[in-house]
Amino acid sequence: MRNPALIEEMKTYRGRDEVPLDFDTFWDGEIKKLSALPDYQLKERDFHIPNVECYELTFKGTGNGIVYARVVLPKLDKKVPVIFHFHGYMGRGWDWTDMLAYTVAGYGVVSMDVRGQSGYSQDGMCSPLGNTVKGQIIRGAVAGKDQLFFKDVYLDIYQLVEIIASLPRVDEEQLSSYGASQGGALAIIAAALNPKIKRTVSIYPFLSDFRRVLEIGNTSEAYDELFRYFKFHDPFHETEEKIMATLGYIDVKNFAHRIKGEVRMITGLDDDVCYPITQFAIYNRLTCEKSYRLMPEYAHEAMNVHVNDQVYNWLCGSEIPFTYVGQ
Repeated sequence: MRNPALIEEMKTYRGRDEVPLDFDTFWDGEIKKLSALPDYQLKERDFHIPNVECYELTFKGTGNGIVYARVVLPKLDKKVPVIFHFHGYMGRGWDWTDMLAYTVAGYGVVSMDVRGQSGYSQDGMCSPLGNTVKGQIIRGAVAGKDQLFFKDVYLDIYQLVEIIASLPRVDEEQLSSYGASQGGALAIIAAALNPKIKRTVSIYPFLSDFRRVLEIGNTSEAYDELFRYFKFHDPFHETEEKIMATLGYIDVKNFAHRIKGEVRMITGLDDDVCYPITQFAIYNRLTCEKSYRLMPEYAHEAMNVHVNDQVYNWLCGSEIPFTYVGQ
């Protein structure tokens, strides 16, 4: 839906709350606490696919988490560029077959399962298996920024990039990140925390501008846990300022200024899950090379009409047309 007033506000909107004063100090300090490379296991899987090598990667993340990712690399006589893919909230990484489209263009693909969601990564709690996804946004916010669940997810991503960049077959000068919804947010985080990421494609990114989300109201399951915290734990919002201040350390818009590489975004104007205005709170804070495309009739949904080809062109430098090739 084209809402002229909303589109006009989006042009300059930067979010309700400013970046915490010690934001960069905090995140730089968290990265410094990490070892140069965590212990990891890279196990090759033979699926009898010509010209492609497939691996399962596992490593120990912060907070006793175990991180799992699939890795696909084309068999070439040179180092290969790599695309890091991140999935949506409550989901899991790509299937092996989803990753193969990029190997045709000579790109490796890494797809990580976010800890505690529907894949194989574990969130570090006592129970090693099963998802603990509900409540991850708000988890740790009462205890303080050091205990935020997504802090550990973001550090998983930093370490994932470091591991892959260190592999002898990978060209660490050609690393990209890509995802939609939560994945779009994590693609931005990858570039913000690790400057090895040179190109990012983010589709309707999640986890941005929590204060504006509260103002708009609870319209989707994705942010329901934020509203349930106030409804059942703090119905008079006596802790709102403290909670918002703490969540500021995982608010994706607050990472935008750290990105040095190129960022491209796609937003559906009918999105009632990751509201367009909150996505532009990220975009307008970017100081790097950037561009966006709007899709007025689209909500928070699969964007299969031209979008997959557009993303492929952006990430791989291809020129797949958006019209029937015979025209």
